[in-house]
Amino acid sequence: MRTRLLIALAVAALMVGCVPPAVTPPEADRAPGTPAVRRAVITGHTDGDTAHFRLASGVEEKVRFIGIDSPETGDAPEPFGEEASAYTAEAIPVGATVWLETDAELRDCYGRLLAYVWLAEPRTGDEAEVRALMLNARIVLAGYAYANTYLPNVSYQGILRDCQAEANAENRGLWAEHEPERQ
Repeated sequence: MRTRLLIALAVAALMVGCVPPAVTPPEADRAPGTPAVRRAVITGHTDGDTAHFRLASGVEEKVRFIGIDSPETGDAPEPFGEEASAYTAEAIPVGATVWLETDAELRDCYGRLLAYVWLAEPRTGDEAEVRALMLNARIVLAGYAYANTYLPNVSYQGILRDCQAEANAENRGLWAEHEPERQ
């Protein structure tokens, strides 16, 4: 009888959300302003701005990098598409651990997870850290992607635009032949 009562109480508590989670969410350990990220392992590459990851839960995800657009490869290759793909593959080789940060919108119209890809776990999310540790920004700084705004995902758009202006001014990658800056 007592066991049934305890089970009934536990079920009731779960139904109204009274039971604390068994594991403290990672957000509880973060300092205010620190980006909320989840660990993932790279399992494959698609191109300069898309790759495949295995999340800590074991789920495999195709991830589109937020805020950037690299030249295409495949059937209709664009200039610097292969270089952008090679840059990304070298920056995050298969088996590498990264941290993914999502923004306002979780998925695009193709069902891909949208994320900022951090090469090391971020501590502040400030501009210096974004430039040093966020792959999205590093690809733009190297000149292998444009900074593109995809509303409503705009958390780092100002920094990504500054990275593009710097790559353009330094004639890196896409701007090596003085191509006009894309807006």
